[in-house]
Amino acid sequence: MTANTAVPIALAGLALLVAACGRAPAPGDSGAAAAAKAAEAERHPLTGEILRVEAERKVLIVRHDEIKGYMPAMTMEFLVSDGDLALARPGQRIRADLIPSKDGDFRLERIWPDDRTIEARSIATGALQLRQDTHTRGKNAYREVGEGAPDFTLYDQEGRVVQGSRFRGRRIMMNFIFTRCPVPTMCPAATAKMITVQRLAREAGVADLELVSITLDPAHDTPGVLREYASVRGIDTANFSFLTGPEGAIRDLLTQFGVITQFQGDILQHTLATLLIDPQGRIAHRTDGSQWEPQDFVRRMKSP
Repeated sequence: MTANTAVPIALAGLALLVAACGRAPAPGDSGAAAAAKAAEAERHPLTGEILRVEAERKVLIVRHDEIKGYMPAMTMEFLVSDGDLALARPGQRIRADLIPSKDGDFRLERIWPDDRTIEARSIATGALQLRQDTHTRGKNAYREVGEGAPDFTLYDQEGRVVQGSRFRGRRIMMNFIFTRCPVPTMCPAATAKMITVQRLAREAGVADLELVSITLDPAHDTPGVLREYASVRGIDTANFSFLTGPEGAIRDLLTQFGVITQFQGDILQHTLATLLIDPQGRIAHRTDGSQWEPQDFVRRMKSP
């Protein structure tokens, strides 16, 4: 595939996608139910420090900064998801969305390390470098098979900063998904196939493999969301990383890997791409769409 044909082919693939590849309104979301749901969806940006983690109650005790126009600075308890709970540590600075419920409780969603942390600054620097690289490449931003893969700096499902160079010297199998994708033949199938590759590669004695799934929906797929996604599916994350980060960085990676995304309201339409990157960091193989076989990738891993 050449740079001139990659985007038209990807756009053609996008046109064939099922339109429901995203969040669709649930049956009965009308009238009073819809109003109640809208009230629950009220969000307020919050920054603060985790003081205590109460795992049994699924609660974080957070000393938060003033939320202008809504709440003064104070210490409160917040309900959180299992994934966010697993990553929380006393002393962490975070930013998140505060969501009040009709029952008087408060919960936190979209929890990220605070932008003032060293880790967050590293992520921002990586995003800027990737932006500059994409801009410099211009019309040649798309990476052909045989070219080096772009470098990146993102968070994994444990909230750790991960640089693409960390995988140098190992084979990387990479794809792109998002956790809310409801279409069985799209992201769920892609994840299931990656799990199969992980098993088959282990059975075949491929010892230098790293599997990497990068989110298409970084606004929602925080490290905690990705951790829960992997945990619920029983995924062995010893060599399987789920990555997220700034929307700009994800957008630049998608541009360089020739993956197309398009939101239409709550619906996320997207193409699929699965890549094999060799130990020298070059793109060795690529397949588009969901019709690929795990055995084929494992055979390629075993080839000299």
